[in-house]
Amino acid sequence: MEGLLQGFVTILEPVNIAFCFVGALVGTLIGVLPGLGPTATIAMLLPLTIGLDPVTAIIMIAGIYYGASYGGSTTAILVNIPGEAQSVVTCIDGYKMAQNGRAGAAIGISAIGSFIAGTLGAVAIALVSMPLIEFAIRFGPPEYFALMLLGFVVLLVLARGSVVKSLLMIFTGLLLSTVGQDVITGETRYAFGVVELVDGISIVTIAMGIFGMGEVLYNLEDLSRRSVQHVPLSKLLPTREEWRRSTGPIARGSVLGFLVGLLPGGGATLASFVSYALEKKLAKEPERFGQGAIEGVAGPEASNNAGATGSFIPLLTFGLPGNPVTAILLGALILYGVTPGPLMITTNPEIFWGVIASMYVGNVMLLLLNLPLVGVWVQLLRVPYRYLFPPLVLFMVVGSYSINNNVFDVGALLVFGLIGYGLRKLDFEPAPLILAFVLGGPIETNLRQSLMMGHGEWQYLLERPIATTILALAVVIAILPMFDAVRGRLREARAVNEL
Repeated sequence: MEGLLQGFVTILEPVNIAFCFVGALVGTLIGVLPGLGPTATIAMLLPLTIGLDPVTAIIMIAGIYYGASYGGSTTAILVNIPGEAQSVVTCIDGYKMAQNGRAGAAIGISAIGSFIAGTLGAVAIALVSMPLIEFAIRFGPPEYFALMLLGFVVLLVLARGSVVKSLLMIFTGLLLSTVGQDVITGETRYAFGVVELVDGISIVTIAMGIFGMGEVLYNLEDLSRRSVQHVPLSKLLPTREEWRRSTGPIARGSVLGFLVGLLPGGGATLASFVSYALEKKLAKEPERFGQGAIEGVAGPEASNNAGATGSFIPLLTFGLPGNPVTAILLGALILYGVTPGPLMITTNPEIFWGVIASMYVGNVMLLLLNLPLVGVWVQLLRVPYRYLFPPLVLFMVVGSYSINNNVFDVGALLVFGLIGYGLRKLDFEPAPLILAFVLGGPIETNLRQSLMMGHGEWQYLLERPIATTILALAVVIAILPMFDAVRGRLREARAVNEL
C-alpha cells in the first residue's frame, strides 16, 4: 500500500498527469483510425519521449496503450473495421448492433466494460506484483534463459497462421539483434564496415518501420471512404435488459483477460477471442451471437482491456515482454537506462508504482474521454485516408532522424517500412520478429552467462530446479499440439474405415 500510495503521488504530479492525459487522448485517436494500432502508435511517438524524464515517458506510453485498447472498438462498431487486432471480435456483434440501431449502446457498454476491466486489472497487478517479485528474486541467468525460451515456445504455439513463417520471423529477429558490439567481448559483429551499425539497430527504427511505415503503405492500397453508422449521443447508455445481459460477460472477461495477459504471447488480442468463445459456449441462445448480441461486445471488450493491463505483469516483474507493445516498451525502458525485473521495485520504485497508479487514473480519463467524444470520432472516420497518412509519414521521418540526428536512420526506417509492407503482403505476422529482436540480446547474454557459471557444461542448466521446471514446461507445451494433430488424423482414419 505504501508503494501504491507513492505511485499515486507520482502520477498526480502536474507534468505526469498531463502526459498521461495526452497519451490516453492520442492512443484513443489512433485506435479509432482503421489500420493503426497501439504498436504502430507507440513506435511512431517513442522519439518524442526521449527528452522526457523516464517516469513521465513511460506513463505517457502506457497511456497510449490503454487509449488504443479503448479506441479500436469505436471503428469496429461503426464501420465494421477494427482499429487494431484486439477489436476484430467486436466487429462480429458490434456492427450488427449498429445496423439494428443500437450503436450507442454498443459503444457505451464497450467503454464502461473496458473501464471496469481495466480498473480491476490494475487492482490485481497491485495485489500480485509483490509475491511474483519475491519469487523472481530467486532467478539467475539460467532461469531467465529458460523463461525467455518458454516465451518463444508459447509464441509459436499461439501464433496465427503458419508456424514455419513464425519461426522465420523469430530467426530474423534474433539475427538482427546480434548486429553491433558483443555485450561480453566488445567485438563488433555483422556491421559490414558501416559505422552507424556499431551500436546496433535501434528498436525505434525497426518498430516504426515495420509497424508504422509498413502499416501506412499497406493501408494506402485502400483509399475509399467508409459508410459510418449514425450514433445519437442521447442513446449511449444500454437498457436495463442489456445491462443484465452484460454483467456476467464483463466480470468473466475481466478475470479471463487478466489471466491470458500474463501469458507470453498472450495479451489483449488472444484474450478477446477466448472471451467471445467462452460467452458463446455459456449462452442459453448461442444463435444470437453474430446477430447483434451485446454479450459478444461486453465480454471481449472487457477481456481485451484486462489483457492489456495483465501483460504489464511479466514485463515489470520478470522483464519479459508478452506482445509487441510491451516489447517496444521494454526497449524504451532500456533506452532510458531502466532495467525491468525483480530489482526494478527497489531501484526504480517511482516508475514501477507510477505505471500501476497511472492505470487507475488513465482508465478514469478514458471513460470521460470516450463517451462525450463519440461524435468527434465519427466525424474523424469520414476523413479520406489520403489526407491522414502524409502527416503520419512526415512524423515518422522526423522522429527517426531526431533519435541520432542521422540521415542513416531515415534510410533504415524506409528499408524496414518496405520490409513491413512485404511481410503484410506475404501474410507474415511481424510480431514474432519484434519480440525476438527485443529478447535476442537478453537471451544470448543469459545463455552465455549460464554456460560461464557451469564452466561450459550444458548440464548446468538442468541442475537448477526452477530452470529445469520451466524447460520441462516448454517441452510439454511444444509437444501437446503434435498429440492433437495425431489424434485428429486417427479420428479421420477411423471415420474413413467406418465408411
